[in-house]
Amino acid sequence: MARFKDFGNGGAVASDEPVVFKLHGEEFRCVSNLQGKLLLELVSVSADDAVASTEMTFKFFDHVLTEESLTRFKALLDSKDKVVTLEAITDISAWLIEEYTNRPLPQSEVSSTGE
Repeated sequence: MARFKDFGNGGAVASDEPVVFKLHGEEFRCVSNLQGKLLLELVSVSADDAVASTEMTFKFFDHVLTEESLTRFKALLDSKDKVVTLEAITDISAWLIEEYTNRPLPQSEVSSTGE
């Protein structure tokens, strides 16, 4: 007997339900499903390499957010009136990764609320 396994549709989730988050009163829509390759690239970036980590975070948002939401999200990140902290960007990224992988990430020792 030959060794064989059919991976069907590649594990794609059969949901068309978008992933949505809210920031500064605006809703941002994300794609329903995400290529595993992007998540692997995100994981492969060393936390010790701040430049690569930052570039990968922006690449992640470029792929995850719908076109209209990405335009508004980038404008919000450049706003002089509405500040989006590093902690908020990190929290959003972590939540999105959890949503796409259906796996909660380990909590950091210090919460973003300072508790």
